[in-house]
Amino acid sequence: MDTRIATSLHTGLHIAAVGLFAWATGLPALFPSLGPSAFVLAMFPTSEASNPRRVIGSHALGVAAGLLAYYLVAPGIIVTEQIAPLSLPGLRLTVSSVLAIVLTVSGMLHFDIRHPPACATTLIVALGLLPRLSDGVLMIVAVVGLIALQRAILMVITASLYRRDDPCR
Repeated sequence: MDTRIATSLHTGLHIAAVGLFAWATGLPALFPSLGPSAFVLAMFPTSEASNPRRVIGSHALGVAAGLLAYYLVAPGIIVTEQIAPLSLPGLRLTVSSVLAIVLTVSGMLHFDIRHPPACATTLIVALGLLPRLSDGVLMIVAVVGLIALQRAILMVITASLYRRDDPCR
């Protein structure tokens, strides 16, 4: 199979699994930064970019930084409609976002767990779109689910390669 098609289907499988979970439970487990993470896992399945410590750690860091920034600077404000220009709520969300990004990037660099999609995760939280601790936990559960599915996919691929190379077959 063409690698472009395989990567596209692999990425879609990740999102489908989390999407089905979200649909079945009614929980907001499907959020925008999962798309880029699924793509990284599919495109670079055995590279350092797909290392579970890096992927899970960076999203966890993004959630924590987003929650901290949001509750320090903009609690109760949510970007669901246009915010008036030069308004205090808009400024507070901007400061929350900047603080969350600075904390997330600093943490990713400090702990050597760089995974750029975590910057989107931290903005989702810092902008009040998923602002509760339970939302953050769910986000991490969804990322762990991606990693678990990735491990299963790699085990199936590895097993099929070993069967193909078996001289006794």
